[in-house]
Amino acid sequence: MSINQLIENCQKGERKAQHQLYQLFGAKLFSVCLKYSRNKAEAEDNLQDSFLVIFKKVDQFKNKGSFEGWLKRITVNTCLQKYRGQGVFDIIPNKEIKDEEVTVTDFEEESVTLDYLLDLIQQLPDRYRLVFNLYVLDGYSHKEIANMLTISEGTSKSNLSRARLILKERIETENAKKKSRSL
Repeated sequence: MSINQLIENCQKGERKAQHQLYQLFGAKLFSVCLKYSRNKAEAEDNLQDSFLVIFKKVDQFKNKGSFEGWLKRITVNTCLQKYRGQGVFDIIPNKEIKDEEVTVTDFEEESVTLDYLLDLIQQLPDRYRLVFNLYVLDGYSHKEIANMLTISEGTSKSNLSRARLILKERIETENAKKKSRSL
């Protein structure tokens, strides 16, 4: 069955087509959920909620643009919606950090694995993790992030800078530990 036929059958509410859609895109959308969730259990809940929204709104997809992109957008928005109203994005008084103040730390390629880096990102406070993922991993602009999270562009930039700073400090700490163990 073609993707267009699958979409059409989902628009008709056919359970078999919905199951096939879940099978086809579930893993990809779960990885999106992991980026925007605090842990695996929350990501699983967000994936289920995302598919409920997808099945409810699939008739709104008009074959303009990528269907997978549309699915990812709904998934990201569903995950972010959980944080709205929780005070995650409330302004906290703090010193503004300019983007230029945080530089990428030097580290040996083999000293930081992708799994370790993803784990560090997952450990970031919600406000920093969400902005970091949206900006760095998904390529949204600060203006788009501000609109999505209902924060100012300045807050988006500040949260990104803080996320980078935290990651830099944690990587440097890990590198220092590794060096001291090897001596």
